[in-house]
Amino acid sequence: VQLQASGGGLVEPGGSLRLSCTALGFSLGPYAIGWFRQAPGKEREIVSCISNSGDRTWLSDSVKGRFTVSRDNVKNTLYLQMNSLKPEGTAVYFCAATPVFNGGYNYYSVPSSFASWGQGTLVTVSS
Repeated sequence: VQLQASGGGLVEPGGSLRLSCTALGFSLGPYAIGWFRQAPGKEREIVSCISNSGDRTWLSDSVKGRFTVSRDNVKNTLYLQMNSLKPEGTAVYFCAATPVFNGGYNYYSVPSSFASWGQGTLVTVSS
């Protein structure tokens, strides 16, 4: 299971970016997906997660009201829409997959719950 996150870049504070997560050679449909980020010198932290069907989504308190997670299983792609970005949002963003479909936020918010990870995409929020 190989994932690839894309869409990162340099954006000014208050700006927006949309990250995408795609799968190479397999369907993402059966997998719950987590978005994590890791800033320099800090631990990897949960940003958002979405169930395999897309009917359940979760956002960390730090991004609620600004970020939205969605998925298009026909296009085999997941999205993280990030609005009103802040400098503290500067990090490498990763998507990760788990076949566990009945987990809740406490389960999906832990990096070790995910066996498959993409390489990450760098988001820099700076003026």
